[in-house]
Amino acid sequence: MTSQTLLFSPVEADLRQLTDNLKQLVGARHPILYAAAEHLFSVKGKRVRPAIVLLISRTTMPDQNITLKHRRLAEITEMIHTASLVHDDVVDDAEMRRGVPTVHSLFNNRVAVLAGDFLFAQSSWYLANLDNLEVVKLLSQVIMDLAEGEIQQGLNRFDTGLSIEAYLEKSYYKTASLIANSSKAAGVLSGVSTQQAEDLYNYGRHIGLAFQIVDDILDFTGVTEELGKPAASDLKSGNLTAPTLYALEEKPSLEALIEREFAQEGDLEQALTLIKDSSGIQRSRELASDHAQQAVKYIESFQVCESRQVLIDLADYVLSRLY
Repeated sequence: MTSQTLLFSPVEADLRQLTDNLKQLVGARHPILYAAAEHLFSVKGKRVRPAIVLLISRTTMPDQNITLKHRRLAEITEMIHTASLVHDDVVDDAEMRRGVPTVHSLFNNRVAVLAGDFLFAQSSWYLANLDNLEVVKLLSQVIMDLAEGEIQQGLNRFDTGLSIEAYLEKSYYKTASLIANSSKAAGVLSGVSTQQAEDLYNYGRHIGLAFQIVDDILDFTGVTEELGKPAASDLKSGNLTAPTLYALEEKPSLEALIEREFAQEGDLEQALTLIKDSSGIQRSRELASDHAQQAVKYIESFQVCESRQVLIDLADYVLSRLY
């Protein structure tokens, strides 16, 4: 299994520079907001989203150096992602993220909401300064999609009638939209053709969906230390993901447990047993694999280079997290 550090080695120096730049971009004008932002950017996150932006930038400019605008796009992508996590943690009342305390548990909800707003606002300002209307539209759509996804998730809590299609739509809004639109934006900054820009969007969309489905499987198969949050936290909070939705087709008794919101003692444990006894996890693996394979098809049309190979290998890496 390839480690993420090894996988991203072609952009390792770029990612180190990105982390340093992010702390500087936030600025030190307000001590509390700066402390919150510094805490976020010093946490050893996956940095998958900016890594994809940088890899696509290098793939679409194979014979040239990537520009400062490409680097700024990668930074904006991570700022938007981080802002959304801060708000998610407030909504979910999560105490831990990536194995460390969340902003709202370190400070308070008010500071966390303002820190998230601050990062969204800053990302929008830096986005406008790229002076590329198409890129501005792409990333502005992401911010709307993130809110839409969070609203959909809130409205569909404990809804056993939720379809796989609705689950995938919500997963697109919450995870894949940022990867898809920032991938396309990197291509737009490189001056690729309309068709290539669309291929980059579809690569990001499918790799993003695969990533989210794998995360949702790990909520059932992973342990708290690996996840950086309590295992089965999605199910407990009523966020029904692919393994549960597939299991509901086979295990009718699961429906009652979910609809009463695990109110009785042992309900959650019983639900977990039913899900693990079903083919829900295996079918979810197949769904993730299907999206990962589709992602590869869209990137294979680009010129052969080291960065393109990493984007192809990323599809295998996403799936390998399950084993």
